[in-house]
Amino acid sequence: MRSPTPFLKSAVVLLLLGCSWSPASAQILFLQQSPPDEPPEQPPTIFPHSLTAAWWVSAQINIVFQGHPSFHALYSGPNSLRAEGQTATSYVVTLYTAYAFNPSTEALFDVESASGHGISNALGLAGFTNLDVVRSPELGVTPYIARAEIHKVFALGADEEDQQRNPTNSILTRMPVRRVELRAGKMSLADFFDVNPVGSDSHLQFLNWTADNNGSYDYAADTRGYTFAVIVEYEDRDWGIRFAEGLMPKVANGPDLDFNLARARSENVEVEWRPSFVKDRRTVLLFLNYVNHANMGSYDEAVRAFLDGSTPRPEIAATRRQGRIKYGFGFNFEHELTKTLRACGRVGWNEGHNESFAYTEVNQSYQLCGDWRPERWGRRWDRLGLTFMSNAISRAHQNYLALGGLGFLLGDGRLTYGRENILEGYYTAHIWRGIYFSPNLQYIVNPGYNQDRGPVIVGGIRLHLEF
Repeated sequence: MRSPTPFLKSAVVLLLLGCSWSPASAQILFLQQSPPDEPPEQPPTIFPHSLTAAWWVSAQINIVFQGHPSFHALYSGPNSLRAEGQTATSYVVTLYTAYAFNPSTEALFDVESASGHGISNALGLAGFTNLDVVRSPELGVTPYIARAEIHKVFALGADEEDQQRNPTNSILTRMPVRRVELRAGKMSLADFFDVNPVGSDSHLQFLNWTADNNGSYDYAADTRGYTFAVIVEYEDRDWGIRFAEGLMPKVANGPDLDFNLARARSENVEVEWRPSFVKDRRTVLLFLNYVNHANMGSYDEAVRAFLDGSTPRPEIAATRRQGRIKYGFGFNFEHELTKTLRACGRVGWNEGHNESFAYTEVNQSYQLCGDWRPERWGRRWDRLGLTFMSNAISRAHQNYLALGGLGFLLGDGRLTYGRENILEGYYTAHIWRGIYFSPNLQYIVNPGYNQDRGPVIVGGIRLHLEF
């Protein structure tokens, strides 16, 4: 792999310098107050974890079994969801490690292995049914580095707040209320942007791609969902803002990242507002904008080349040009209705002339969702969730697929267009310590935006082990 650009190297060096600060200097920086009487409660795990140790080691295993019966289809193409009944199983194993050099600096390093496959090898749906599935099964089961980042916090005031330890983002237990955070290294941008506590965790919540992330957010990532990036974030009591510069893949849905920022990169900006609309009820509003620069093709050019006889069918890859831009916007909300009932939703849009490149083939989407915690049954770690999603593509994207073009996920050979509408529900039952079991059901109308196919019902079972 080529070495990172000087820009990313410099950011990593600056953050590493922060690691040399002694705990004493960190005490001065934070002006620490007395510790809280009760630290935030952590979700149950098979093995206990310290709430104060400077190091962290844990692991997860997530197994998802899904299947569907045969469904109506007037025709099928190379990238269709198979109309005959089928089943598939996916496996994801992750080892999380972290070390806090002092109260304001930490390093996170995770190793992961993904195996198995999804129904139809993750083809034929924009809102695919299992976020754990690697879209290129030929990558194999060899473990890979998922995250390797340095995280530095700069206090801007004396007030502090408790923080639940999360090895994906941070194991620091206290944070200044007003602060600047810097991150650099390998990471998933979806861990920090468009995050919703009701619908962002495919291991315990919804499984569908467009339930756990805004489908129109074509966030920079390789095939497995990771990139190299730098994130700068400012947080205050009621609001925050974050910016990320990340690397794009060399080709759509590709495993290799382009380290030349002059020609390919992604800018992401998100504003977070935490208003007090209702006393003692949490509300969070997120406003997202992103701009991707990459070697993208044009749906309009691909269609024109086919219509004038230059190509035997529309071929997006034949129209790729370095420096093309895809930009988009997103809105995300979360609101506590009661102590145990939460509502959430997303709305997203991106320009639909240049090809979908990194996440999925969606140009416009919206989602409504909610979950309920059955504490009255004595099941405080259980969750019941329900969501409705509606995905759409631009006119140019529709024409491309209707004339036989293939995307990296879609391509029935023809298309009678309709919005792809999906209803998903799950119940996650906490069995014992870090063992969770979840039945899941998804009902999909117009799979792949095609009224000539479906509807289809996809049932699933998920076993999650938290060590």
